[in-house]
Formats: sequence, structure tokens, C-alpha cells
Amino acid sequence: MHPNPAYRNDDRSLHETLIDQIGFGMIFAETPDGPRVAHTPLLSTGDGAVQFHLARGNALTRYLDQSNALVLVNGPDAYVSPRWYDERGTVPTWDYVAIELEGRVRRMNNEGLEALLHSLIEQHEGQLGGDQWTPQETPPDIWNKLIGAIAGFEMEILAWRPTMKLSQKKSAAERERIADGLNRAGSPAIAELMRSLSK
Repeated sequence: MHPNPAYRNDDRSLHETLIDQIGFGMIFAETPDGPRVAHTPLLSTGDGAVQFHLARGNALTRYLDQSNALVLVNGPDAYVSPRWYDERGTVPTWDYVAIELEGRVRRMNNEGLEALLHSLIEQHEGQLGGDQWTPQETPPDIWNKLIGAIAGFEMEILAWRPTMKLSQKKSAAERERIADGLNRAGSPAIAELMRSLSK
């Protein structure tokens, strides 16, 4: 988390929304072989936990149950040029959105894993629109084989550490120029967050 309190945000519903909209993150934990990271789809339960699954062969899988871990969700980010500032005699920076979660992990049973997969599929297929794919289209033997190759986990979130670095220290006019510049540079998501969150 960025040390500047200006970049903190305590809006829990916003954090939950970002987790669901981004839908992907990194899990960090210590193992006997040293620190490891895994990349995985994420599902917020809406009541202070996040669920995910990993391949059984992943370096973290056998060590996560009952361990403490970090989950990092990276939102949009972009380079910010001094050309958009009132005073150009300074340096560039990088604006970004990130949510760091710390908590205790437990391994899910098979029913929990199955429910997690169905929820993830329903959520992401729904975002695509059109004729949605359903798990019932996969033959049961193939589905069961693939499910047997992964493990599901739920992390009870004990600490939320969000960073919303969106040029908050700049004037309203500068922030609008930065947002316009980011939009033109192909970073509309962070430009929109800058307009809506940094006021």
C-alpha cells in the first residue's frame, strides 16, 4: 500500500466491485522453499472473504490451508506525463489502483469448489452477453477429471489495504487534463476512475 494517506480509500463496496470487475489476482505466501506467488481468478463472497482455485501441482497449493496469505488485485494503471501539469519542471509518475488483502486461508471441500466454479462461470459468461456456455456442455467424465486437478480455497480477509493513486495532489484542472491525456493515450479505465474517485 502506498504510504501517502491521500491515496487510501475506505469504500468497501467499491473494493468488492473492483475485485469482481477485475476478477483476477495474485496469491502470495511463504513456503518451505521460499516465498511463492500464484495467479488465479478471484470471487468476492461479499461478506469479507475471497475465493479462488489453484492447480493441485501449484507450488502454493499444499501449503495454503490454514496459512496466512496476501491477495493482490491490480486495477488499471498508467504513466502520467508532466506535459499535463501546470508546471512541467518536475518528473513523471505512475497512477494506479491496487487492493492488497491479507487473511487466513482454508481449503474448500469438493462442494465448495464446485460452487465456486459455477459462480465464476456464471459471472464471466454473463459479462460476455449472447449465447452463454454452461458447464453442462462438458461431458461429466471430462468435468470430473478437470475438477480433480484443482483445489479451491477461501481467504477470510483480516486486512484491506487499497491504494487509489489518481493524481489527488493535483488541482482539479490538472486532473482533468491528465484524464484527457490518459484517455487519448489508450487508458480510459484509469481516466474514468480519476474523474469519479479523486474529487
